[in-house]
Order: sequence, then C-alpha cells, then structure tokens
Amino acid sequence: MSDPLRVANCSGFYGDRLSAMREVLTGGDVDVVTGDYLAELTMLILGKDVMKDPALGYARTFVRQVEDCLGLALERGVRIVSNAGGLNPAGLADRLREVARGLGLDPLVAHVEGDDVRSLGFDGALTANAYLGGLGIASALRAGADVVVTGRVTDASLVVGPAVAHHGWSETAYDELAGAVVAGHVLECGTQATGGNFSGFKTLPLDGRPLGFPVAEIAADGSFVVTKHDGTGGAVTVDTVTAQLVYEIQSTRYLGPDVTTHLDTVQLEQVGPDRVAVTGVKGEAPPEQLKVCVNTLGGFRNTMELVLTGLDIDAKADWVRSQVDGALTAETVAWTRTALPLPDADTEEGASCLLRVTVKDPEAGPVGKAFTGPLVELALGSYPGFTMTAPPGPPTPYGVYQPRYVDRSAVTHTVVHADGRREVVADPPAYAQVDTGVGRRPSPYPAPPDSVTRRMPLGSFVHARSGDKGGDANLGLWVVHDGSPKHADRYTWLAKFITPRKIRELVPEAADLEVDVYLLPNLGAVNVLIHGLLGEGVAASTRFDPQAKGLGEWVRSRSVHIQEGLL
Repeated sequence: MSDPLRVANCSGFYGDRLSAMREVLTGGDVDVVTGDYLAELTMLILGKDVMKDPALGYARTFVRQVEDCLGLALERGVRIVSNAGGLNPAGLADRLREVARGLGLDPLVAHVEGDDVRSLGFDGALTANAYLGGLGIASALRAGADVVVTGRVTDASLVVGPAVAHHGWSETAYDELAGAVVAGHVLECGTQATGGNFSGFKTLPLDGRPLGFPVAEIAADGSFVVTKHDGTGGAVTVDTVTAQLVYEIQSTRYLGPDVTTHLDTVQLEQVGPDRVAVTGVKGEAPPEQLKVCVNTLGGFRNTMELVLTGLDIDAKADWVRSQVDGALTAETVAWTRTALPLPDADTEEGASCLLRVTVKDPEAGPVGKAFTGPLVELALGSYPGFTMTAPPGPPTPYGVYQPRYVDRSAVTHTVVHADGRREVVADPPAYAQVDTGVGRRPSPYPAPPDSVTRRMPLGSFVHARSGDKGGDANLGLWVVHDGSPKHADRYTWLAKFITPRKIRELVPEAADLEVDVYLLPNLGAVNVLIHGLLGEGVAASTRFDPQAKGLGEWVRSRSVHIQEGLL
C-alpha cells in the first residue's frame, strides 16, 4: 500500500498571498503544491485580458511565484499543479519554460486543455469553459511532469489528479475518488480551511501571524487528514473544516467530472492539535454531462454613493432621488441605503449613512456622464450636508455568468505532455443517472411549536459560511462543535427549524424566491440554496454584497426563538 500523499495549497483565488508557495515549500514536508486561481468572475477577468492581448489569459501572479520557487521545488522533489492556465494553458506552459531557462533549470512542464467550448454554439460568449476532471493531471504526473498547468478544471481536480497518480486508483474507484474530491474541496480556498472567514474566529489564536495554508495527507483508501505546517497562524478544527465543506455546495450529491460525491457520508474527527481526520466518504459514477461556465459581456455599469448625515434621513433621500430620477436614462437604476444612524451620535461618521445608486445599461453612454452629471450638479442645490464618498468614475463593463451543460462527447479532454505528445483522456466507463440541475427538496419536517423559549441570535450556537453559485446564494449552517452534550439536540432543532419558509423570513429579499434546504447530519449542518438572490451573478449584481459573502453572518445575527434547554 502506498504512503499517504501530502498535498498543500498555496492559493485560493487570483490575488492570494504571493509568498504562500514559498511558505508551504519551506514550512514542512509536502509532495505536491496546488494552487487554485480560477472562479467564475476570474474567467471573465481573463477574458477581458485576452481581448487586449491574445497572448494573455492566464494568472500572471503564478508566473512570479514559480520564478521564485521553481528551483526549491525541484530540489525537494515537489510537484506543482495549478489551474492558473485559465484561458491559455498552453501559453502559460510556454511562459514557464521560458522562466525556467532564465533560471538555468529544465523542468518537465505539461498542460491540460480542451475545456474551451465556445465553438459549441454559445452565442455571444466571451468565455465558455467546461469543467474537466483530474485524470488528465494524473496522466501528466505519471509521465514525469514536474509542473502541470490547466485551464478550467474543477477546483478539487487539482488534488484528485495527484492522488490518482500517486495511489494508482482506477477510474471506477469511486469511494477513493470521492475522498480526494472532498480533500480538494477543503484545500481549494486556501486559508478558509484554517480559520479564514470563519464565524468562530474568536476561538482562534489571533496572534498576528498570517493564517497557514492547509495540507491534506491523503491515504490509499481516500481518507485523509487536514493539517497545516507547525508555527503558522490559524487552526485546523472540526469547525474550520466544516466551514469549508459547506461552502458553495448545492445538494448532498456533489457532481464532479470524475465522481459523484455523497457529502452526507463525510465524517470528521479531531485527532490531534491542528489535525482533523476525514473518513467514510462514498462516491458513485459521475454524471454524463459536464458543467460549463459561460460568461458574456452584459453591458456597462457605474455606482455613486451619497452621504446622508444627521436628522431627516428619509426625507433627504427622497428629495435627492426625486431630483435625479427623471434625468437618469440607464436601463437599470437601483437605489439602496445603509441603516439609519443612531440618535445623538458622538461622531459625524456615526451620525451618517450611505445612499447608493447603481446603474446598468447595454451602452456606456447612459452610465457615464449622463449618470454622474445630474448628481454632481446637485452639489449646491439639494439636501443639507450633500457630499459623496468618491469623485465620479467612468463606466465599467460587466459580465453575465450562466451555468450550462454539454455532453462529454462534445469535449476533448487533452493532455499535452512535456515532450509535446498529445493524449486524449478517455470518458468514464459508466455514468450515474443524475440530474445536472439542482435537485430540489424541502426540509423533511416543519419546526415544532416551541415550549419555553428565549429570543436570541441564531448564531448563539450556530456557525455559518456563505457564498455565490452564479446567481444563486449558498448558505451553510452548522452547530458549533464545542464538546457540548447538547450538540445532538441542537442539530435536531436546527434541522427542523431551517425550512424554505423560515429562510424567507430570515432573508426577506428571498420572499419570492425558490429555496432548497439539504441536511448533512454527519456534519451537524444544513445547506441552503437561495435561487436568484444574486441576479445574473457577481459581475452583474447590484446587491450590496454581490457574492453573498456576508449573508451567513447576517443570518447568524437574526433573532429567533430558541428552546431554553439548548442554550
């Protein structure tokens, strides 16, 4: 039986800590360093890069990291695997070879392509990329590659590929593959697994050290331990790992190109300081279709913020809106206002709130000076205290994200090995009969009538993590793992309490939206999907929080009736 594979992450997004690759290479023993640079919004950003220069389309910060660390990685026998290739993995591979020659090094650099499916008839698409799996990465590593860069593979594939290559799993080893998918999902967002964006942050050692990046020690049976290098900041606990597991998922069946993972089989156990064991993961055949990330240019947008101070806030807002509403010609005009200030505030900022107006239009003109001009002209002729938080800016283009699906037969998953040899990755031998859309089902039973209750914040013993899935918002809620003997009763209460109807009460913006609730009892969690809360996705949304990053913290702050015996 092969030894566990030690896989580290050094990036959770395009813009993450540049020093992270060197930190994970020097901080402890690892076999593979992975980096995730792609998101739905990132594909749009890279698409705009390609419009300016067809030779671009990849994450340029990754080149800087490799230039700094390639010699160290080769010396230590550590492989580097990343999706930083974005829209141009071949171009990135060539650029890395050029960098290596400049360093006097000669690594074997391979790349994975075939995800670009714009030719399949996605009209008007700036980008259209199918989510490929990890088997192409595995093939490149088996052939000896030191560095593998890809286009749009699933985030978890960056870990699945190395695990398959190391342990020799077959493509039908579904439980093992599913375990690697869960490991990849835990690692993909970097320090979110070690305390980043964690609602229980006050339990962490907040000593000023940067949070350490996570490491997964993956065994031959697909089980693994999540940890981090000694001496790094943050913590690895059942709760920090749960926080990442419930992030941006949908139903309990996690559909991937290599395997369908049953998230309700995941079991967590704290097995030591900063060590969480993940076991029991079950999988089945993958779906026959691949998900496609499609980005189109939606038009142009602009935003201005007005400061409202002191008394008569509502009247001030009403007046300025009435002064400009007739002058604004943009197709979409969205006004929002922050909370009213406290009375008798002891600072001017505390006595103020913001009135924000965002406009969108297919053309730049209505969101340029035709938008900013009428507001600026009111500087001396509107409500008392009129001021803005920033000077007017120019229109900016925005994109619209759409999830689509294609048959695997339409996609040619291809590995270009370091010697130039091209290899087409075969399709899986079997498929699961699953719907590639979201399987909607309600929570299994309504909340029972409370007995003796207290009105308390939901977050009294419930953690949350939220984010975006295109135009949908994902909200994971779970009972804190604090050793309390009330944990099981608290989860029973949470599972009964969180229904689609209750979510619409807690999130009034969702009153007319479809809501799905899924149970994850092994994690003490429920996962909520609010369809359409984010409109056409982060790049097009006019919401204050277009990626729903703060949605979970807002829901935790809402007051609810909690049975007294659970507190």
